[in-house]
Amino acid sequence: MDTSASNRRRSIALFGGTFDPVHFGHLRMALELRQALGFDQMRLLPCRQPHHRQSPRASVQQRRDMLTLALEKGGELQLDERELHRAGPTFTVDTLEDLRAELGTEVSISFCMGLDSLLTLPSWHRRERLLQVAHLVVVARPGWRLPEDGEVARLLREHAGTRAQIREEAQGRLLVCEQTPLPISASQIRRLLAQRQSPRFLLPAAVLQYIEDNQLYGITASGGS
Repeated sequence: MDTSASNRRRSIALFGGTFDPVHFGHLRMALELRQALGFDQMRLLPCRQPHHRQSPRASVQQRRDMLTLALEKGGELQLDERELHRAGPTFTVDTLEDLRAELGTEVSISFCMGLDSLLTLPSWHRRERLLQVAHLVVVARPGWRLPEDGEVARLLREHAGTRAQIREEAQGRLLVCEQTPLPISASQIRRLLAQRQSPRFLLPAAVLQYIEDNQLYGITASGGS
């Protein structure tokens, strides 16, 4: 009998961001994580109002629309809108507690973040609760270096997990995965559009068409990208 298969739980992962706009860098990274870790679902989680950065340029509805267009022709990634319906600043711990209450205690839940976000973890709201309700999966670029002391280093020592444990346990593990991201950023796309240059091939064609149709990010009615 395959004991690893028998211990495997249903696994749900969340990949958060403002997605302002969503682009191929987001989509490819989320898909690679799902494939590498064997998640049953990888959900893109747009943030309504991030508390640590400027508000998104596009509205809640526009960012939802763009994500819907980006995901409509494939089933590998799903959209989770729960943070868009929440008033006020968005805190990850509230989202994870909400999802845990919805899915129960047996499902494996993982929240995916970049290494830069992990390094800011000591300043997160109710940070001590995060690993009590979910795993944290950290995406690091090749050549990454982890801190050797401080709170983040302690968490890495005490909660270090393997890919198998992410699937076999419901929460409590911290896993660092190396990945080479596509060199695309939402700010780069917004800058190109503001300069009336084309960002084609950096994001799905349907998303670019939506941006042009709705005159987002500096596009004017007299001339788009």
